[in-house]
Amino acid sequence: QLQLVESGGGLVQPGESLNLSCAASGFTFDYYRIGWFRQAPGKEREGVSCISRSGNRINYADSVKGRFTIFRDNAKNTVYLQMNSLKPEDTAVYYCAAVSTGNYYYSSLVAYEYDYWGQGTQVTVSS
Repeated sequence: QLQLVESGGGLVQPGESLNLSCAASGFTFDYYRIGWFRQAPGKEREGVSCISRSGNRINYADSVKGRFTIFRDNAKNTVYLQMNSLKPEDTAVYYCAAVSTGNYYYSSLVAYEYDYWGQGTQVTVSS
């Protein structure tokens, strides 16, 4: 059974950091590209970052460029999202998602392209 489990969320102050993890099981991890999305109360789901199967093609939303870093460890079946210089507007539930692809170098922040989703982890940035 394919499963994605996010962890690492929490309550932090503005300017602090968090490192989110997305642990995958039940499928051949390196056949899948992975995305991170978030949804704040009353707002639509937003693409945050994504990474190709190869790990070489990465996309970021403009709102997080220069602050967030995504990387994957295929040996551990895990994708990480390092979030630095957090702002109150980063407050949201963060989800990871996966989709199988034959394209080793493609990544995308289009949510409907992803087939599998985790349950999410809450990130709250507040003073």
